[in-house]
Order: sequence, then structure tokens, then C-alpha cells
Amino acid sequence: MILPPADWMDRRGLAALIAALDGRARFVGGAVRDTLLGLEVKDIDVATPLLPEDVIERLTAASIKVVPTGIAHGTVTAVLPDGPVEITTLRRDVSTDGRRATVAFSDDWQEDAARRDFTINALSANPQTFEVFDYFGGLEDLENLQIRFIGSAAERIAEDHLRIMRYFRFLARFGQDQLDDEAFPACTAAAAKLENLSRERVADELLKLLGTEDPVFAVNQMLEAGIFKHIIEAVDKDASAILHQLVEREQRLHVMPTSIRRLVALLPKDADKASHIAKSLKLSKKQQKAIGERLSSRLGGDRSEPDTAPTDIRAFAYRTNIEAARDVALLFAEETVLPDMLARLKGWQPPIFPLTGGDLIEQGLKPGPVVAKTLAKIEAAWIAQGFPDEQWVRKFVDDHDLTLLT
Repeated sequence: MILPPADWMDRRGLAALIAALDGRARFVGGAVRDTLLGLEVKDIDVATPLLPEDVIERLTAASIKVVPTGIAHGTVTAVLPDGPVEITTLRRDVSTDGRRATVAFSDDWQEDAARRDFTINALSANPQTFEVFDYFGGLEDLENLQIRFIGSAAERIAEDHLRIMRYFRFLARFGQDQLDDEAFPACTAAAAKLENLSRERVADELLKLLGTEDPVFAVNQMLEAGIFKHIIEAVDKDASAILHQLVEREQRLHVMPTSIRRLVALLPKDADKASHIAKSLKLSKKQQKAIGERLSSRLGGDRSEPDTAPTDIRAFAYRTNIEAARDVALLFAEETVLPDMLARLKGWQPPIFPLTGGDLIEQGLKPGPVVAKTLAKIEAAWIAQGFPDEQWVRKFVDDHDLTLLT
């Protein structure tokens, strides 16, 4: 099979890079797989039997900037005008412990392909002829959208436990609803090994899985098989239904999916529990804050009703941000009010409260904590009225005894 033409093949500097390697290279991994599927290619990876030092010397001689990003494992990065290209020397595993591998360099293309995870990721292509090399039936699996480990699924997982997460991510992205008879039981049997991995690595794969177009089937399989308890300590009792409804709404309303929004669908709706889980996953402070914002919404401020959207979505957006408000509507709003909520957010920018503490002091209020409390009371009334103009605020101040507002 010949790799069909694709835009990425014409990236500036790519031909010069291949020439510098004297043609002793192949395109590997996602670039080959996604081109065969007609998908956009973002990252280009190249494999070569040349040793890293030789690669660096050749690229430098060709005036191509090269960075030794992972030279201990044989990887350097060529900095090209249209984006970086990773170049990795062919390898074979010497030893593995489920978290990391010790490798030795090789000059055997099939040996290098054999250490990859799935058959569809072991494809490679000649950069001059674009002939595709397939040692493990990846082309057939790609045609059938089958996600299958190379060789023994149990052995591949034992080499790297994170491959359990990768299996379900690739299932969501390419395999849809076709479970492999060997892969799925092997993932289920080894799921407890996920607890041995760094939470950052697990969280990264989880967010990638949730960021696929439709992760519902894959996530449901993980939930039913009890795999999620080895990833996060608890999920919402209605996680499957909430995620299914969310994805359906995103697709129907043409809303771009986000991993954090979908993670909120899975997490317990108790903000404290969700916060603890977010911290345990070592999510960034920005991501933790986003989760907290989306779980801070309560109907009329009633914390006994956690799975509802606030009645005034603009007021919630004002207190948090537009993105958080949109997510809350998509996650928790009743279907009858969802369109109106989204319409009220579209193109709306939260206004600036047209009053300061200094204004109140000028009106005779004594400086101190009372100023902030009074200002908050007036702001709450302003929000409740739907953010009227400054004239309304000034009249409100004139019509009320400020000393009684606290």
C-alpha cells in the first residue's frame, strides 16, 4: 500500500531533513495512521537506524536546528519552519517494569515496531516512495477500526501499565464499540496496576480520553469493568447518564467538547469530594479551579440540589466566567431551559459593577469593613435586577440608608 498525499508531506524543511539522514528513515506512528484514515496530521515522527549522535551531526551539517530532547532514549527533535519533528533511533526493550523501559538501540525495523502498543501504531512509511510497511496486521485492523495489541495483550500491558488507559483512548477515537476479545479482559485484569503509576501520567491519559469526539462507550466499559476505581476514588452514581447526556448535547448544539467539562460529568457533585479527587490527580491549579467553579452552581443557592443549573445563568457567569456558565448549563440544565440559557450567554460580556468603596465613603459611610459589606449588598441587588445601568445604581444608593444595608 502507498500512503496517499497529505498536506503535512509538503512542510518546509521536511525534505531537507530526510535528505540529511541519507534516506535512512521512515515516517512512523500517528502520521501514517491518521493519513490512512484521512485525518489531519499534527505531529510528525521519524524513525531511523542512525544513532542519535549521528543524527545530530547530520542535521547540524545541513543547517537544521536540533535539540536532544530525549537522547537517553534515542530521541532528538528537529526544529523546522512548520513545526518540530521528533527523530528516534530504532530500539528494542532490554527490561521493563510497567512504568519505564530500559532500551538498546537497534537497526531492525520490525524489532522496533514490535515494541509499540497497538498494531495500528506500528505502521511506517518510506519517505521517498511512501510505501507502507505493516508487520502485524495494522492495515486490516485500521480498515476494521479494531484496536488490538501487538502480540500478547497481557505482555504489552505488563511492559507499560499506562497502555490500559491508551487502549480505551484509542477505542474511543478509532474503535468505537468494538471490544477486542483479548485486549479488554487483559486491561480489566491488570487495572489495579494503574495505581502504581504517577497520577500526572494517568490524569493526562484520562483527559485525552475524555477529549475524544465521543468517549461514552469506552468510559462505560471502564465503569462497568471497575477500572475507574483505580483511577479516581469515586465517580458520580449517575456518571454514565450525565456523560451520555452531555456528549449528546454538545453534538446536537455544535459545542466543542472540553475534557474538564466531561470530567465534571464523572466526578461526585459534592464540591469538596471533587476537589480532593482533582488534587489527587495532580491537576493544575487552573484545572482544579475550573472544576470547583462548575460545581459551585446551586438552584437558588440551595446546596441540597447539586445537579441543577442556576436559575439566572448570567448572574452565575458574572460570578465565575462565561465558559463555566456554559458548562454548567450543558451539564445540569433541564432540557426545556437549556436553549434559553445558552442564548443568554451567547455574545454577552459580564458588565463592570459601576460603584466602588470610595463612592460609598463619599456618600458618608465610614471607612472600614462596613464599606465592603455594604458594597456587596448593593452589588447583589444590582445583579438581581439584571445588571441595570449606572443611573440605577446611583438612585439605589440615594434611596437607601447605607447604614442599614449591612
